Amino acid sequence: MSESGQYGTPEHFVLHISDTHFVADGALLHGKVDSDSKLARVFERLERSGQRPEAIVFTGDLADAGDPRAYERLRAIVEPAAARLGAQVIWVMGNHDERSAFRRDLLGGEPTQESVDAVFDVNGLRIVVLDSTVPGHHHGEITDEQLAWLRDVLATPAPHGTLLALHHPPVPSPVELLEIVDLKEQHRLESVLAGTDVRSILAGHLHYSTSCTFAGIPVSVASATCYTMDLFSEAEGIRGQDGSQAVNLVHVYRDRVLHSVVPIDESPTLYEMSMEKLRYFQSLSPEEQLAVMADSSNR
Repeated sequence: MSESGQYGTPEHFVLHISDTHFVADGALLHGKVDSDSKLARVFERLERSGQRPEAIVFTGDLADAGDPRAYERLRAIVEPAAARLGAQVIWVMGNHDERSAFRRDLLGGEPTQESVDAVFDVNGLRIVVLDSTVPGHHHGEITDEQLAWLRDVLATPAPHGTLLALHHPPVPSPVELLEIVDLKEQHRLESVLAGTDVRSILAGHLHYSTSCTFAGIPVSVASATCYTMDLFSEAEGIRGQDGSQAVNLVHVYRDRVLHSVVPIDESPTLYEMSMEKLRYFQSLSPEEQLAVMADSSNR
């Protein structure tokens, strides 16, 4: 890719989506949310924008109750869109997913209860999928066997480094009640990741966008496409809301990884400006810029 500005051009572009929570045919999530149309809107906007990710990573809770028909509808929306975009699709297990149906209906494999761990090569960028789910429970754990497998994978660095994708984020939360469903014994994962080529950790589960560091590695949590958590709700409770749904854009540069939160609903336009007009705008004085902005807003 050609160089552009002081940062250069990103080497990789990944779309990070989480917590779609598809339900049975014809049903609404919690009786109010059309999970299918929310996700479809993401791809409609993405395709219209002209942006083309190399991979689309879904970090879990794809179906609300592991319903096979939910996975079928999810594939029916995602796979044609991914084909048009030329993007690889990477599925990650969540605590609401069911391993056997997940393996059969999303991965086309045997419907076993084995953890869903995998490695993907995206043009030199390695994406490692780690199944943090505990069947029948909502908290997360990573077994000794998984940690040994991960240590072996990371022993050899990838050409452009590694992104680790899992459902349960190794981060604290301002919502105290979420502590009961977090990733347990995080220090064990931390010891495996320290000093490796993992450049960022992608996660979901929380239903709001947030970021932190873990083992010196940036952690980026994507919000949900179905519904989100109100972080200004009463301190002793939680409040789910039909609003603020978002996805993340992940741009991997040679020396850094950029995570950008994009709401799935469009907001009213204040002004629009092409690259040609932007260059012209930058050549103007501050007073002239204000006049141009006012004229654009009044149209």
